[in-house]
Amino acid sequence: MKRVFWLLSGLNRRMMKLLFALALIAYIACECCVIKNLVFSSSFSQKYPPVKFLSEKDRKRILITGGAGFVGSHLTDKLMMDGHEVTVVDNFFTGRKRNVEHWIGHENFELINHDVVEPLYIEVDQIYHLASPASPPNYMYNPIKTLKTNTIGTLNMLGLAKRVGARLLLASTSEVYGDPEVHPQNEDYWGHVNPIGPRACYDEGKRVAETMCYAYMKQEGVEVRVARIFNTFGSRMHMNDGRVVSNFILQALQGEPLTVRIFDDLVNGLVLLMNSNISSPVNLGNPEEHTILEFAQLIKSLVVSRSQIQFLSEAQDDPQRRRPDIRKAKMMLGWEPVVPLEEGLNKTIQYFSRELEHQANNQYIPKPKAARMKKGRPRHN
Repeated sequence: MKRVFWLLSGLNRRMMKLLFALALIAYIACECCVIKNLVFSSSFSQKYPPVKFLSEKDRKRILITGGAGFVGSHLTDKLMMDGHEVTVVDNFFTGRKRNVEHWIGHENFELINHDVVEPLYIEVDQIYHLASPASPPNYMYNPIKTLKTNTIGTLNMLGLAKRVGARLLLASTSEVYGDPEVHPQNEDYWGHVNPIGPRACYDEGKRVAETMCYAYMKQEGVEVRVARIFNTFGSRMHMNDGRVVSNFILQALQGEPLTVRIFDDLVNGLVLLMNSNISSPVNLGNPEEHTILEFAQLIKSLVVSRSQIQFLSEAQDDPQRRRPDIRKAKMMLGWEPVVPLEEGLNKTIQYFSRELEHQANNQYIPKPKAARMKKGRPRHN
């Protein structure tokens, strides 16, 4: 009996030592995790740009379709830094995740991979509807998708605005004026558009989108705002955007012939319009007029390029001249461009230089991405 008791007591002592050792290991591991989490959360919270604090009453829930694109990502930055809750919806056809990835993980930010031609169910106070291919190579590459985004997509966003009582701002375009016969163009000008030309999928898509907005406003009481955006440029543009400024900068940086055929300002204008009482269309653009040749010469000078300027035959339906009349924006919004042309071009040139460096290092090759379709979801024909 004594031998059995001695064996049991020895076993108990060994078990106690083992349990104590395990408890000590667990305690040390726990402390290490706490320290690691503190360091991680500290560095994680510091990676975001500074954000204002807004009370719950002033903070808005905002949806930006096409928010990973050129204009949308800059708008995302402004609204996030202003302290609002921002949800970005993008199908990454032309948008890029890296344009907004610096906000991922922030409690006020959400990124959703979604195509607006499919319905979206979300609770928001404001909708900035920017989703659409906007550069000629992209919308001419897939004209049917461009039409669907601007018609079915706009219809879905208007339906969402109606359901949740949100205000919707449509990012329209100066393309609704086509190749204008009136200069400068004010908001009452109806335009001169070819409905079956190569640019028609975008031009007419935006014209129909505007019509839908005002039909929903009149019939359903939806609050709408329409911004007719003129040519813009800046960082986060696709290098293969296909418009004048991006083409010239890329050609000049690469020493190729310049073939002749800004976003802080624009973003501020969009936010002012959204929060105004103006329901009719408003032009947002720079009223200063420059010829294509002047742009080519200025960009060549800023880049210090040896590129030659070549003249090509005109593309079909390219507008010969377009200049916004922004008296309405100045009078009713107090808005006008303030970023000087050369400053905006220099920022764009610096961005393109970095993009070319990434491409040379095989880190990033900027090409439009195909739309991502979810399995099992119906496709529109």
